[in-house]
Amino acid sequence: MNPIGFPDRVHYINHEKVSAAMVKGARIIDEGALTVIANRGMQRGAEMHAMTNHVFIIVDGEAEFVTGGTMIELREISPGQTRGKGIEGGLSHYLSKGDVIAVPANTPHWWKDTSKTGSVGYYAVNFAQ
Repeated sequence: MNPIGFPDRVHYINHEKVSAAMVKGARIIDEGALTVIANRGMQRGAEMHAMTNHVFIIVDGEAEFVTGGTMIELREISPGQTRGKGIEGGLSHYLSKGDVIAVPANTPHWWKDTSKTGSVGYYAVNFAQ
């Protein structure tokens, strides 16, 4: 493991394993400070992570994604992990296939609306501080 926690070995995940992970939402890399998740998400509550930076890479579908603002009815579900009903204010982003968005730690974020396509397929590349 290098000093910042990034894995010091090559990870290769073949397309069959990635496709299976995308269907159920699963981690495809989980080593050191790096986690990569293949997921298909739907509209849900807001969240914020004290020590996790995200990069979302959209591979399918469309969604309204909100960042920043103030979380509504927030609750800490575990140390450094906060959930809420939604977000007041914030910046709305319309995401679709090919888009990439980076969300730093301690930033509220919310998959507000996926109704146009039902869900959004994405890779979440997460790096813990």
